[in-house]
Amino acid sequence: MNIVIMGPPGVGKGTQSHGIVEKLNIVHISTGDILRMAIRRGTELGKKVKVVMDAGDLVSDELMMELIKERLSEEDARTGWLLDGFPRTYQQAIGLIGMLDEIGQKIDKVLVMKAPADTIIRRLAGRITCRACNEVMNLVGFGSGTPKFCPFCGCDKDLTRSKSALYQRADDTEETVRHRLEVFRKKTLPAAWLLEERYDLSEIDGLGVPDDVARRIASVL
Repeated sequence: MNIVIMGPPGVGKGTQSHGIVEKLNIVHISTGDILRMAIRRGTELGKKVKVVMDAGDLVSDELMMELIKERLSEEDARTGWLLDGFPRTYQQAIGLIGMLDEIGQKIDKVLVMKAPADTIIRRLAGRITCRACNEVMNLVGFGSGTPKFCPFCGCDKDLTRSKSALYQRADDTEETVRHRLEVFRKKTLPAAWLLEERYDLSEIDGLGVPDDVARRIASVL
């Protein structure tokens, strides 16, 4: 099964993506992972990406599309994939549709997660990230206090003395988050509605505990 998951920052895409790929035994493909993997492998595309990123520039839509095409053509993706973090714009959605037609693949389900802006702002205020593996988690799930290790990769260095530990992003302020939500509304939602013209799309209520959201997703897959 091939799935695209979309939604504003802080809506819970990362948490739900983990559950989906585990349940369906498909590969989780995020744009960040693709970029890091290409650079690590040192492929021709990877070398191009490194030049762009070393210069502090954004990877072009054309180059990103080539990277995604290459990743979807790999052996482990043949039984199904979940694309997370792409497309983010209407033009990227056009490119993705064309690329999938070119390689003879399709999207079986587009999931668009949603939640009220105030809820998302509260979530992001309590969000922490692991520098070692880039996984994102919410402090709410850890009770009182900040955890000293990452539940995903096991990084257990003291937060005040190690850079490969859990940290809170500087851009998770209310003002910044509201701007990111507006960008999502203006740029990414039109991409979702374009995909809906070609593929099956379901909107998912992201409110509630992760298990409740997971059950809503399972009901449409």
